[in-house]
Amino acid sequence: MEIEKDKFIYELKETINNYSKISENSWLLFRSILNFNSIKKGETILRAGQTAKNIHFICKGVLRTFYTDTEGNVYTKNIFFENNFAASKVSLILDNPSYFSIEALEDTFLLNFNFKAYKKLIKENEDLKDFYISYIEQNWIIEKEKKEISLVMENGTERYVKLLNRHPKLDERISQHHIASHLGITPTQLSRIRKSLKNT
Repeated sequence: MEIEKDKFIYELKETINNYSKISENSWLLFRSILNFNSIKKGETILRAGQTAKNIHFICKGVLRTFYTDTEGNVYTKNIFFENNFAASKVSLILDNPSYFSIEALEDTFLLNFNFKAYKKLIKENEDLKDFYISYIEQNWIIEKEKKEISLVMENGTERYVKLLNRHPKLDERISQHHIASHLGITPTQLSRIRKSLKNT
């Protein structure tokens, strides 16, 4: 297990450096606030109404963020796979209760770090700040805008194919219900899309 932990830590470091290079000293400081966490499929690591404290790096497994409306309908906001960061960002930044929950869709292994401790490191280390800015620009602005445009400009089939291209084993790992909710379509619509794609 120690060998696997070393592998996960290395993958986190590589992920960070792919956004913006950090010094070895900054990496060691950042590593000091990391904690491993293992959760079972179906477990919730943050419930709507709780205030988020941590950012989660997915070493192995899948997380989803979801919310429930006043009529009890459940919507999957995002799905996160290995080597991605997941968190309730607004809750972290404002230190307010989260609007959504975070649940494991598989047995999942995480590297967590406390957001406030991380923000303190950012103030003291310019390269960690550069990574933070680069990550926000790519994921909280560019990717968010792409997703918003996709929901308006692309049909369900196009959105599903794009998702499959990013995650080829998606259908083996996640239920049709969760995939459909994430795409903004019904499970029946998704079933028709999958059937039509098989026939092409």
